[in-house]
Amino acid sequence: MTAPSALSTDLSRSLGIDYPIFGFCHSADVVVALCDAGGIGVLGATRMTPEEITSALEDIRNRIGDRPFGIDLVLPQGMPERDDRAAIEAEIPPEHRAFVADLAERYGVPAGTGPGMRSRFVRSEEMAAAQIDAVLRSDVDVFAMGIGSPPGVIGRARSEGKRIVSLIGRPDHARRAIEAGADILVAQGYDAGAHTGTIGTFSLVPQIVDLAAPLPVLAAGGVATGRHIAAALAMGAQGVWMGTAWLVTEEAHSDPVVLAKLLAADSDDTVISRADSGKTLRQVRTAWSDEWARPDAVAPLRMPYQDILVGDLLGAIEEHRVEPLMHSPAGQSIGYFDHLTTVRDVLDGLVSEAEETLAQLGARPAG
Repeated sequence: MTAPSALSTDLSRSLGIDYPIFGFCHSADVVVALCDAGGIGVLGATRMTPEEITSALEDIRNRIGDRPFGIDLVLPQGMPERDDRAAIEAEIPPEHRAFVADLAERYGVPAGTGPGMRSRFVRSEEMAAAQIDAVLRSDVDVFAMGIGSPPGVIGRARSEGKRIVSLIGRPDHARRAIEAGADILVAQGYDAGAHTGTIGTFSLVPQIVDLAAPLPVLAAGGVATGRHIAAALAMGAQGVWMGTAWLVTEEAHSDPVVLAKLLAADSDDTVISRADSGKTLRQVRTAWSDEWARPDAVAPLRMPYQDILVGDLLGAIEEHRVEPLMHSPAGQSIGYFDHLTTVRDVLDGLVSEAEETLAQLGARPAG
């Protein structure tokens, strides 16, 4: 029998996984590879239709057997009731339309053959309810909520046997998630890619560990090495949540243009912008983020208006591979990754270095 890893915690043991490493990605292949390598993959599905969610979850289950895996949805408050694109379009200011049209003209972006990922449906209560129903009908083990922790949804999910993960960036977020019934909190620091807050990881994690006890906490934001994992355990976290690391793996299938930008980026080559969705989103700096940061640029609209404003253009940029404007969410940990690799190689390296670091310190994680 193989000896348990020094990284084993109460959380990893309760889930039946070898290592308390949660990996978020939009690629089902990454999710499968993470589960096969001893971690747990979490599929980012916010921009998927309910039918696509059902299909993806069935595919992953068929490929990993009874290993646990997860799905993540963004469930923000204040979204419109209906998936009605025309109603959203009618409220977009003309100066914003003109700004986007000017971008397309100056960068020579041909029209797309269809709506983009962000504009093929409206982020609405109607769509969220349909996505949630698809998740609850599935046998996925972990249901993560990237923004928002609706108590009613958490209650329904727990009754279906799902483990609930809430991503939070401030202590008040954590209190609301705990009150709503979350099982696991992800304390996501400012370093993180995509939707992120204003408090640094080292400042945030110990606060949330103390506030949430005895609930388990995962550390997120800037986690790129085994030393980071050892530090997370030392702060009282029972594992880590990582996203950026998997973008440079073969299983992520990143576009070669985007991959080159990711591999060339240092930690200070990421910026936080609201240009993609209306929510703060850390991404690799490109002409896209620079254009929206110009002093004379229009201010991004709130979600979901910004989604609809830029969604078709972003889809056309991706479809026609307009290099200056192609970009990707990424955290400051991107500075640690400079070559194409595989999920297993990343995870094996993380585990080896974390175990070695803990051995050198003569320490073992709590739990």
